[in-house]
Amino acid sequence: MNLNDLNREQRLAAETLEGPLLVLAGAGSGKTRALTYRVANLLEHGVPPWAIMAITFTNKAAKEMRERIEKLAGAGAEDIWVSTFHSGCAKILRRDIEKLGYTRSFTIYDDDDQMSALKEILKKLNIDDKFLPPREIKGKISDAKNKLLGPQDWFSQSERDYRSQLVYDVYQAYEEKLKSSNALDFDDLIVKTLELFAQHPPVLEAYQRKIRYIHVDEYQDTNYAQYMLVRLLAAQSRNLCVVGDDDQSIYGWRGADIRNILDFEKDFPEVKKVFLFVNYRSQAAIVRGAGCVIKNNRQRFDKQIRAARPEEEPIDIRVFQSPADENAAVIREIRDYHGQGIPYHEMAVLFRTNTQARMLLEKMMEYNIPFKMQDAMPNIYQHWVTQDMMAYIQIALGSTARSHYLRIINRPNRYVSRQMLDERQVAFDVLMERYEDKPWMQERLSKFAYDVHMLTQMQPFAAINYIRHGIGYDEFLEKYAEERKLDGQDLLELLDELQDSARNYTTYEEWFGHIEEYTEQLRKQARKQREEKTDGVALATMHHSKGLEYQVVFIVDANETVTPHHKALLDADIEEERRMFYVAMTRAKSRLHIFFLKERYGRPMVMSRFVGEILVDRDAVKPGTHVIHQTYGAGVIKEVTDKAIIIKFDKVRQEKKLDIQFCLANQLLKIQS
Repeated sequence: MNLNDLNREQRLAAETLEGPLLVLAGAGSGKTRALTYRVANLLEHGVPPWAIMAITFTNKAAKEMRERIEKLAGAGAEDIWVSTFHSGCAKILRRDIEKLGYTRSFTIYDDDDQMSALKEILKKLNIDDKFLPPREIKGKISDAKNKLLGPQDWFSQSERDYRSQLVYDVYQAYEEKLKSSNALDFDDLIVKTLELFAQHPPVLEAYQRKIRYIHVDEYQDTNYAQYMLVRLLAAQSRNLCVVGDDDQSIYGWRGADIRNILDFEKDFPEVKKVFLFVNYRSQAAIVRGAGCVIKNNRQRFDKQIRAARPEEEPIDIRVFQSPADENAAVIREIRDYHGQGIPYHEMAVLFRTNTQARMLLEKMMEYNIPFKMQDAMPNIYQHWVTQDMMAYIQIALGSTARSHYLRIINRPNRYVSRQMLDERQVAFDVLMERYEDKPWMQERLSKFAYDVHMLTQMQPFAAINYIRHGIGYDEFLEKYAEERKLDGQDLLELLDELQDSARNYTTYEEWFGHIEEYTEQLRKQARKQREEKTDGVALATMHHSKGLEYQVVFIVDANETVTPHHKALLDADIEEERRMFYVAMTRAKSRLHIFFLKERYGRPMVMSRFVGEILVDRDAVKPGTHVIHQTYGAGVIKEVTDKAIIIKFDKVRQEKKLDIQFCLANQLLKIQS
């Protein structure tokens, strides 16, 4: 091993062997390289391999780290404890879990096991799984365990309403079922390890004596439970090296707490900090643009990342009238790059949410461009909202299937009893007869029959629009979402996407044929990805792009309400959204394209503030700077606060106080050179 292979900062990290060490590593700065060299250096300095632990988040990362350490250190390195948080805790529990009243042969529930258990409990407690979906409960329980909250503690911190009471009941029953089944779920692996340490201090002390050098990769992604585990293990030796990047903390939604890395010095005041500030991945224009974005966050370490590579091409920022125009441009660019010799797998299209990919996927299928889905791209045609639309149309086309009627007869509510639909095939005249003593119900059913008849005369696009607004499905959906604490906006946007997909089809038959073909193509693609390595353009959400890199990256739909997402309301939420955009930008090595829209689904769209931050560097927005405003004309900046800017315009009598983010997002302000 030769430490001269490292740059000055990487070498400093590798040579700092004693005491707490915080390595702040920017995107593409070689953090894994520094970490593996440090472990190898410990071995060279006589530290036994079993005294060293390296913790990662994925099995793939653990495997890669082990291979790199063994390549550097050679024989003996195989005894180093390299694992994920969860596999490491599972190893500890297999030895000592009997002290908690379990046997060593405990079962670890996977996702399917958890869902089955929760469905069984809901049924036993007589709780409607449509009102309280098992997936939602699973998420709440996982979040509670990541914060080390049992059922009672969680409930005391909840809204303590009827819904919270039901979740508490299910959580309690779920924990009892796990215990009686000698089983743990994934989150329990850490929770029970911490319980073991708390209840049996000699066990903790034994591990503290044995493991004297601890390394944690991607420390910015740790949750509270993981933070407590690491703190306990390192409490005696104080030899804790954490590596991460606060600017890439993007998993707050699943419990990651950025304060763990920002406040590391509070737990370890004697910490030595090393900054890896050279980006070896991306060319200079990309690094500079990403820096212009991320420096607008306040919750971060102040650092300046510089590029090792020279500037090659500026960031390509373009606006398109519609999604169709945007997708056509993406397809055109991909084909051009491939014609220049860039393999498909060196290109990626990144989305904020996975539902955005539908239209581009269809175009890629049309042009026979291979693709790889980095995360599960949901088929909007299989969503329950889509199935409701289809049920209406199927009935309009003559279906008498009870299943179709049950789906939509009370969407919106017509107060039709399920008992009245007791046959496998529904005869509408019989249904009317059953309500002959209730004229008001017959009136509702007559209106239903009229609506269904109207659908028979429409094209698919118009039919969906009629179901939504003429029949009142949108209003039903908003109430449904509110009652169940769902995001109604997401469901309405899915309907927008569905309606848009039907736009170019004149008959239901044509549209259904397209849906069938699209679904089959997705199925084939998923199968192909499982069976073989394919050369395809990567399609991924910003979340799932982390840790990956490509020669060419497209960020699409860079608009307000998309990125930052409409759910991001608090300053902390906006900062995480900005970090996500930063992560997406820094996946690109040579070429970065950022596209945004003027309109979507017939509604005007506004450019993302993050794009505005690239176009107008906030450092240039300072007193004395000459600017041009789209409305007020030329002026000079007089004062800048955190969120506002005061400008004296040449042709306006009074100074104007303007919102900086609004000006950037709407391209209202230009800096005069």
